[in-house]
Formats: sequence, structure tokens, C-alpha cells
Amino acid sequence: MDRVMAHLTTSVEYGIHSLLWLSCSNDTPLSSRELAQFQGISPTFVAKIFPKLEKAGIVTASEGVRGGYVLARSPKDISILEIVDAIEGEKPLFDCQEIRGRCAVFGARPPAWATNGVCAIHAVLLRAEKAMRQELARESLATIGRALDRKAPSKFAGEVQGWFAGRAKSRSRQQSVSE
Repeated sequence: MDRVMAHLTTSVEYGIHSLLWLSCSNDTPLSSRELAQFQGISPTFVAKIFPKLEKAGIVTASEGVRGGYVLARSPKDISILEIVDAIEGEKPLFDCQEIRGRCAVFGARPPAWATNGVCAIHAVLLRAEKAMRQELARESLATIGRALDRKAPSKFAGEVQGWFAGRAKSRSRQQSVSE
């Protein structure tokens, strides 16, 4: 059977947004806390996403004061489907309960014609899910990055990099003071 996915949660949205900013970081490690603060979302929530992304080989982690996460591969080589699967796991979009065999007319023993093969409803939803997975596989982190580049003013990328650079300097100063 094809791999299937769950309803897409906010974890996917937060994960893709965070990876998008990592793709703009010029391989400078960014912490999950910085990524969360930049986006105005829960640092705890984002911190729970990154181990899944690391396990899937989408990001790599480095430790220490200048530590954080970087993309493990080029954004063009990271599909949105891969991100979804890393974060959500393999749960069905539709969880068929086989109610077709519970019709009151059948009593305790439904006839074979009613339960043979895949349920027609389930078949439609499996085809829809397959189409969705194909579309998510076709899109990459780079595709989303290009869409952002077309929409945002040219100075925005520099502003983003400046914001993260300021946080990196702050981390370095805090480390120097504590030594």
C-alpha cells in the first residue's frame, strides 16, 4: 500500500517556515529558539520539530555557543513531501472504518459483495491523497524560497540576515561574559 499522511498540522507550517529561513542563512547555524523568536511562535514547539527533521536528514545540528541547525542538503533537493513525512510520520489522511459492513439490513454477517475490495469512498480518498503526495514531492524548499524572493522587497533578505546576525553576536557576547 502507498505511504499515507495525516492531516497536516501547524507543525508542518512551522517546520517549513523555519527551514525556509535556514535556507537563507548562508550555512550559518540558527537555533530553534532564534527561528521561533523570528517568527513569533513557541520556541518549545519549534524545538520539538527539529529532532524529527534531523533524523530525516533534512538538517544537521552543531553544538556550542555558535551552534544550531543548518540544512543538510541544498533547498532544491529537499521536497515538501519529505518535510511533511519527517514531521507528521506515516498516518492516513483518511482512516477508513469499514462501516459499509455494518449496514442494519445485513445483521451480524454482511454479504461478501458489500465488503469485497476497497471501499469506493476509501478509493476516492486514496487517489486524492496520491495526487497530493505527488504535488508535494514535485515542490521543494527552493521553490518556496523563489516565491518569497519574487514577493518580498529586495532589501528583505538583508534585513533577515541582519536580524539573525545580531542574535549570533549576542550569543557570542553572552558566552564571552560567562567564561
